[in-house]
Amino acid sequence: MLNSEELLTFLSAVSHTQRLRTIAALAGGRKYVSELARELGMSRPLLYMHLERLEKAGLVVGALELSDDGKALKYFELTPFELRLNVRTILDALQSDDTQADENHAREADGPTK
Repeated sequence: MLNSEELLTFLSAVSHTQRLRTIAALAGGRKYVSELARELGMSRPLLYMHLERLEKAGLVVGALELSDDGKALKYFELTPFELRLNVRTILDALQSDDTQADENHAREADGPTK
């Protein structure tokens, strides 16, 4: 279950056309950044900015690998994700926040641990 911050991070990550296009391009499998940038028709720095947002939201994961000729290539791939957005999703996220806040208050009331 997502808390409200995680839900907002997810929604923010998918709220841009270029990031949706990036997800679609990665749906067929992992790709290295230069290949993905060419396919999407965008600069690598701009693509990295979008990939960073998607990675922060947990939608993609990147890994640096060496090619046979010793060149470093950064590959990205999708992580499995599914989100059903409805009133229940929002209520559950807010409930998760309340539960976390209650747990934090309980720890604070118990005092420091040794």
